[in-house]
Amino acid sequence: MSDSISDILGKKDFKEPPEIQAVKQFVSDKFGEIPSVKLTDSAIIIGVSSSALAGALRPEIHKLAEQLNTKKRLVLRIG
Repeated sequence: MSDSISDILGKKDFKEPPEIQAVKQFVSDKFGEIPSVKLTDSAIIIGVSSSALAGALRPEIHKLAEQLNTKKRLVLRIG
């Protein structure tokens, strides 16, 4: 007998990874905006709404990388 959708989804953990939470918190604290964040095998992609925000965030990227303690590349995307 097959499992119902509620049984399958009830076992799923929908929490965000700690890296995503940390990036969102960092950007929100510094700039008052919550970015979109995507994890890949080699990068953390941070999506922001404007080039002005990306430009302001660029000098802070090294602080964020140190805070995350990750070897992944941090990428800014405007969109």
